[in-house]
Amino acid sequence: MDTPAFAPRVLVIGLDPYRVPGPWDPRPVADAIEVGRARFVEHGVAAEFCLVGLDGSDDVEAVVTAALGAQPWECVVVGGGVRNQVELFERVVNLVRRHAPDAAIAFNATAADTFEAAARWVQIPG
Repeated sequence: MDTPAFAPRVLVIGLDPYRVPGPWDPRPVADAIEVGRARFVEHGVAAEFCLVGLDGSDDVEAVVTAALGAQPWECVVVGGGVRNQVELFERVVNLVRRHAPDAAIAFNATAADTFEAAARWVQIPG
């Protein structure tokens, strides 16, 4: 596949399904995240995934801030797992406003449609 002269940079902020406590099977969510990741690759869009845990193993604010500051982003997608945690969602949105103020903010419906969420806000090469 040819590399486009300019591809939008997308940051996806979500939960690491293997580090969310509870009696549940994280595999279907992990598989859906990989489907979403593959769609970015398929379209030649640079996407980084910042997946944080809710098990206490991450300083979520520090991890998200570092990801936001790693490079300029054209779009930041905030995943549904983050949105289901109201206080975490508020913190993440405010971090995006502070550290990536020029980025569009998008929301996916499922982990598998993360590319489509970003594509609503950035120009996709090709």
